[in-house]
Amino acid sequence: MAALCESFTLCGLGPSGGVGLGGGLLALEPGPDPDHVLLTDRGRTATLFKVSDQKPLGCWSVKHGQIITCPVVCNFETHEYIAVHDHKVLRIWKNQDINLDKVFKATLSADVYRIHSLPGGGPVVLFRGGGVRTLDVLLEAPQQEIENVISDEVIKWSEAFMEGHQPVLMFTTEKDGEFFVYVQKLKMNSLHKYKLEQQELSKPLSFTAYLKNQIITLLCLYSNNSVYKVLIPLQHNTEEEEQTLSKSLLLNLSVSGSVLKGTSFVVLDKDHIAVLGSRTASGEESKECLTIWNTKFQTLQTSKELPLGTSGQLWCYEEKFFFTHGKVLTVMMYKCETSSLAAAVGKLKDSQTPDVCSFVNWDTLGDEELVVSVESRESVAPKAESRMTLRSKSNSVAEVQPENLSVGQILLNLKDASTTVCGDELTELVSKAQTPDFQANIGCVVTAVINRCKTNPKCDPQNFLLQIVQTRDLSYSLCPDLMAFALEREDVRLLQACLQRFPDIPEEITYACLKVFLSISEASLQRIDLNLESVICYIDIEFNSKEFKTENGFSPKVRPHAWSNGFTKETYLTNDGELCPIGPQKAALLNAVLRSAYSETFLLPHLKNLPAQQAVLFLRYLYYLYVKCSEKINTALPGTSSPTINQIMDWMCLLLDAHFTVMVMLPEAKDLLSNLHKFVRAQVRLYSELNKIEGSLRELQRLNHQKETQTYSIEVLEII
Repeated sequence: MAALCESFTLCGLGPSGGVGLGGGLLALEPGPDPDHVLLTDRGRTATLFKVSDQKPLGCWSVKHGQIITCPVVCNFETHEYIAVHDHKVLRIWKNQDINLDKVFKATLSADVYRIHSLPGGGPVVLFRGGGVRTLDVLLEAPQQEIENVISDEVIKWSEAFMEGHQPVLMFTTEKDGEFFVYVQKLKMNSLHKYKLEQQELSKPLSFTAYLKNQIITLLCLYSNNSVYKVLIPLQHNTEEEEQTLSKSLLLNLSVSGSVLKGTSFVVLDKDHIAVLGSRTASGEESKECLTIWNTKFQTLQTSKELPLGTSGQLWCYEEKFFFTHGKVLTVMMYKCETSSLAAAVGKLKDSQTPDVCSFVNWDTLGDEELVVSVESRESVAPKAESRMTLRSKSNSVAEVQPENLSVGQILLNLKDASTTVCGDELTELVSKAQTPDFQANIGCVVTAVINRCKTNPKCDPQNFLLQIVQTRDLSYSLCPDLMAFALEREDVRLLQACLQRFPDIPEEITYACLKVFLSISEASLQRIDLNLESVICYIDIEFNSKEFKTENGFSPKVRPHAWSNGFTKETYLTNDGELCPIGPQKAALLNAVLRSAYSETFLLPHLKNLPAQQAVLFLRYLYYLYVKCSEKINTALPGTSSPTINQIMDWMCLLLDAHFTVMVMLPEAKDLLSNLHKFVRAQVRLYSELNKIEGSLRELQRLNHQKETQTYSIEVLEII
């Protein structure tokens, strides 16, 4: 059995994606670590990503006017990166290198088609003329002559394997509608050419291959919506120059009247393949989707619609799919289990519900999906079955005992339930003991609730969503619609909880939260029950009053700030009697933003769009926090969940980088910048003086440890 699991966004691909992938994605290759991938765009940039954190670890670009012409790869033996730009210029660099103009460069004598990097075998370079060299041999004489193996043929695809300790390279070519296959063993310097058996009225669109027991299995996706298998032995008993390879039908990509027009595919294991393409049915619009097929039993195991469209590219590493979806690069996990007939038809006893995500949209959910979802069904209904039969089977769901229902089935039963009943049932659902796939299921529950709210504006699930966020270890990638929904409704209480709990919030969403928090009025926040743990220790609050009291019991009125800049009319006294430019509710919200994780590279472009008035107000609050931190010996704010001084300073630097020119030109910000400059200068002087006596203090500490003082003693220590 195979199933598609949760997905998340790795990075954006548009001009504002932040990683230079505005021209689209050329290729994705494995990085030096199993959790790393190397992205090459269709321009001049390569980016190394850590998948689990969705953060870039490095980004390198060639100069303007130069173009990277084949995927950048990692040399797994040396942990170096290898790129080719303008077809012939080879570049090699390490992680610590920044400027590619200063790294190793070699100009080759022929155009490079692709570089394949093999663990244990090193990089192998394939030239457009069909010549092959290992990188070590090529670097000994970069200008060495490269032979032309193919004549008037165009390379369409290539792959490399390790057979023992010997690299094997394979590539396919096309000429006048005919396709050829080349297999070369590098150490033995043997090259074999084959002709691929022609298929009437169709041609191959995509290839993939794997090597096992000295036999290469080449899979070909044809334009007639079929996958064919070709076996190529590495041991050759004939000297014939060109043999014709016969192929056999492996899989027909059609099920119950619908046909999948595949664009790319990958092998998952000996019995499963994944195909990316568009599914079409008579009288319906085509829909792009990702599918997993069982080749042993010729069955479609699972599929996922991709409504935003794809580029037709699909990669698979470490049990994760990588593909473009709209303007982002999406990562989707999957699982493949032992292939058996029971699993193929969905009757494996210990299998989970095939695809919980298919239950997300209550409005588009059909009866047919309901039949497929029920684990306790007695037989599998084919998709061509009549609607009457399907309805009769759907009615049988009500007979299943509630305690035995899966998450997907519960969502289906609540499709038409009232808001009260739905809330009670879902609350009971999330309070149950966790199952192994509980996290993914809860993500689907959240998405289902949000979809229901979009179609029913009267539905208000705030308490339920807050309970899930606060009591479950969720993440943004498990329920990406949640924060967008909260932003749309300006639900600052839910946004605060998400910022405090989610470890993987994209910078675009963090910025959107910041903008909402700064724009909402203090009067509106007074009526909202927010978590004030991060501010309660330095802004004392009386919950039954709209005024903010100091520790000595006085209740000063809200007073206008000395800077009448028009950005805010009110300031608030803290328990030290000092002026805070914002109220405690807004301060608690901003503290949640300050404590969230981010990448400066991605956040800075968004911060530049922050309105000047909000930027100045935010900087005033950051300056206030900076002063408060500096008053303490340990440079830390009191209370729990308060931002650290490093977080405050990092945000101040980011904000000034994004808005420095605007703030310099604003008369209203002049006093703020001047005070900030004076305070920082005083801090620098203080730490400079402390550094001067640091050596003497360390020496005193050493002397004290060496001497054993009695009960009473007088010592005179001289600091020279």
